[in-house]
Amino acid sequence: MKRRIPTIGVGLLAVVGLALTGCSTEKAGSGNDSSAPAKDEATTITYTNFISSGDNEASLQTIVDAFEKENEGIKVKVTTLPYADYFTALQTDLAGGTVSDVFDIEFANYAAYQKSGVLAQLKDVDTSVYQKSLADAYATDGTQYALPSSFSNVVLFYNADIFDAAGLDYPTKDWTWAEEQAAAEKLTDTASGVWGDYQPISYNEFYKVVAQAGGKFLSDDGTKVAFNTPEGKAAAEWLINKSGKTMPTAEQGAGTPDFDSKLFADGKLAMWHTGIWMFSGLADSAFKWDIAVEPGKTQHASAMFSNAVAVSAASKNIEAATKFAQFLTSSKTTVDVRLDKGWELPPIADAAQLDTYLKKTPPANRQAVLDSLDAVALAPSIGDRQAEMQDIVTDELTEAAAGRKSVDEALKEAETRVNALL
Repeated sequence: MKRRIPTIGVGLLAVVGLALTGCSTEKAGSGNDSSAPAKDEATTITYTNFISSGDNEASLQTIVDAFEKENEGIKVKVTTLPYADYFTALQTDLAGGTVSDVFDIEFANYAAYQKSGVLAQLKDVDTSVYQKSLADAYATDGTQYALPSSFSNVVLFYNADIFDAAGLDYPTKDWTWAEEQAAAEKLTDTASGVWGDYQPISYNEFYKVVAQAGGKFLSDDGTKVAFNTPEGKAAAEWLINKSGKTMPTAEQGAGTPDFDSKLFADGKLAMWHTGIWMFSGLADSAFKWDIAVEPGKTQHASAMFSNAVAVSAASKNIEAATKFAQFLTSSKTTVDVRLDKGWELPPIADAAQLDTYLKKTPPANRQAVLDSLDAVALAPSIGDRQAEMQDIVTDELTEAAAGRKSVDEALKEAETRVNALL
């Protein structure tokens, strides 16, 4: 699936007081310990989600049934909402003190919720069962506040037939930008409509390639941008200098919806930076293709998108809710269901449990999906003004790619405009 990054509504931090004091409601996720069930009664916890919306509701129920069978004293009441409605509903529940015991979040909004105090500290959770970079994404100052439930990431796709015809070696996990560029130049044949490379000139690529160049997008305290640097300039030039040379320009179609996927599917693109969610659409391709870890300039840094589950700080059943959160994110049942249904990958560290996924082809080198998690570039998150920030960076890079601004001018203007948001 193509990832969507939600913006956090203006009222999120303002509802914290309501969220933490409005705990006397009748909803299962709220209240105080005096209303806890008698010893012999089942504990009911609530779970509100968007991850199963659309076509995985039955899959989620399979996991819930397995949890309840294994934990006879706990019942789970599930509410599933469409992604488009989910975060508005979550904010309303937080404001009203009716938030569920367990609820879905994304990495893009984790920091805002953690700072607001609505996430319970998850104590005595074995995070070694998760991919380290995924678990670490939901920890703050050494404390775990959410558990990763799934992930997807970006890798380098390549058309092996085009490489074979040119007599070039395939990309490897040790490649650098220089090797990618050299191959792209050799594989570009505009006369026959074949391009060597495709990487969108956009915010979503820029923050990642800044990290690949050894730089940072934001300062450590998040109060100002940190990309107007030699590393940031190298990142911008890496993207912009491809346009019209090894990849199409905007006038030739680059940037239009699905242009890149059609170009690759038609066998007219040698290398393509995109997400693993494209695997299924390429399964029946007439040509041979595979993937590799994305190259970097001074280091690797792969874009990672992740969902997670959190436990409400207002829950009267934190222990039971935490137990369910762990089962939902790392149990063998969950792993088996996700892999069987092609539902975003489970975040577990045990590669043996992913054996069926790794053996499935194409692509043959699915190990690159896991190898990419060794070094990830987490998307910067600034809360309410997220969409504006993304648009500013994309707009300025587009101006530079079109030759209407120099790279230095574009980065300086982006710095000024984004700092104004911060």
